[in-house]
Amino acid sequence: MTISQEDIAAYVDGELSSEREAKVAAAVAADPELQRQVDAHRALKARLSGHFAPIAEEAVPEALAAQLAPKPAEVVDFTAAREKRQARRTLPRWSWIAGPAIAATLALAVFLPRGGAPEGYADAQLAGVLDSQLVAEQLPGADTRILLSFRDGDGDFCRAFSGSEGSGIACRDATGWKLEALGEGSEGAATDYRMAGASEGDILERAQQMADGPALDATAEEEARASGWR
Repeated sequence: MTISQEDIAAYVDGELSSEREAKVAAAVAADPELQRQVDAHRALKARLSGHFAPIAEEAVPEALAAQLAPKPAEVVDFTAAREKRQARRTLPRWSWIAGPAIAATLALAVFLPRGGAPEGYADAQLAGVLDSQLVAEQLPGADTRILLSFRDGDGDFCRAFSGSEGSGIACRDATGWKLEALGEGSEGAATDYRMAGASEGDILERAQQMADGPALDATAEEEARASGWR
């Protein structure tokens, strides 16, 4: 029986059917590696709950509340939507042309060349988000969201992020924000650079492995930003 990462996550979150849960539980009990993955997901879940619980208890900012307020229903132009779908079908599919090699090249293009950033470092746009954006201040619709901030074993500040163009972890050094791990974007754009096929959950698990201590709370993030993340 094959147990996927999605099965492990759903098992830990209690989202499997009774029959599937019993099968996964039996497989986990018989396989130490699966048990390790379950323990890692549970530890990550507990860590994130502790980190975000204080934020969830805060009052919703007025600007955010206004964005969440119900909006009048939009009239859908089905003809325009159909034409848009047909236009997309005429575009080439990279997976048909060159497979993982092209995907890796595209992933690197997202983060590395723009803005004259050194190879292996975040470009100017992403670096700007990493420099300025705090978890407690960001809006749900932001192009790039900061998932959490922490210090690694060398004492450097690191930040896990996710966006439509990709997710990953970047750590601040004397040169800039060095990309330590890249994963799958929230729109599903895959890359085999550093962490092949990694999802947002894999990025968070990697952050847990790298972290030396708990994730930064809102106050610690503000202080780190004020010091330039150094």
